[in-house]
Amino acid sequence: METIIENPPLNEAQLFILQTLALTKGKQEKEELTSLYLDYIQRKMDIEMDRWWKENDMTVEKFEEMCSNLHYRTPYK
Repeated sequence: METIIENPPLNEAQLFILQTLALTKGKQEKEELTSLYLDYIQRKMDIEMDRWWKENDMTVEKFEEMCSNLHYRTPYK
């Protein structure tokens, strides 16, 4: 039996990116666009992290304590 996956329609931002990429004329332009996009994502992440720190009344000490309590390995019996 074949599984059919339907993709939702593209939103305006996705269409804009595709249209912009269609105008690129080489590797250098692609790299420039990639750099611009990554800078944009970084700014958005910085804003979100600042918001999270303020909402959680976070300090460096609290953050380090929180990180020290993380367990990265699955405990085995």
